[in-house]
Amino acid sequence: MSDDHTHVQEFFTARAAGWDSRFPDDGPAYAAAVAELGLRPGDRVLDAGCGTGRALPPLRAAVGPAGVVAGVDLTPAMLQAARRAGRDQEGGLLLADVAALPLRGGALDAVFAAGLIAHLPRPVENLRELARVVRPGGTLALFHPIGRAALAARQGRQITPDDLRAEANLGPLLERAGWRMTSYVDEDARFLALATREE
Repeated sequence: MSDDHTHVQEFFTARAAGWDSRFPDDGPAYAAAVAELGLRPGDRVLDAGCGTGRALPPLRAAVGPAGVVAGVDLTPAMLQAARRAGRDQEGGLLLADVAALPLRGGALDAVFAAGLIAHLPRPVENLRELARVVRPGGTLALFHPIGRAALAARQGRQITPDDLRAEANLGPLLERAGWRMTSYVDEDARFLALATREE
């Protein structure tokens, strides 16, 4: 396991048990972001870096009982918290690295990723792996329930020009990874970038 992975696991393991209680009001923001993915009944969707699985209930509601919902995360403690919350009833939970997903190419219609991009050690390669498992024309949502400026203020830091989530950086980054950004919203209440898997 790389140092990057060790750091991510240590960070989230220490916070897993109380994660949901720290952000009790995020549910509607997750549901609204999932709604913008345009999922249909029967679709196959992955929650990449699913954490405690907060996106799984709205993802399941969107694809219905005939659809497939899976969540992958690198941190066992986060998946345990998801199971304790009963979110494993909404979709399968897998301990896996988004850099090497145990899925065949083109298996999915969409990927939802909340707060993931800041934790990707090799963003182009990692986003390319997400593209690999999505069919051409499928969608990607990069979401955070708080915008970049509000998040930076919460963390006591400034936004820097090299922030991957800045629109001017994210569009080209996605393009290099096989995605085309179709919409971008960065406001205090949410961050949501949508992209389509190139043909």
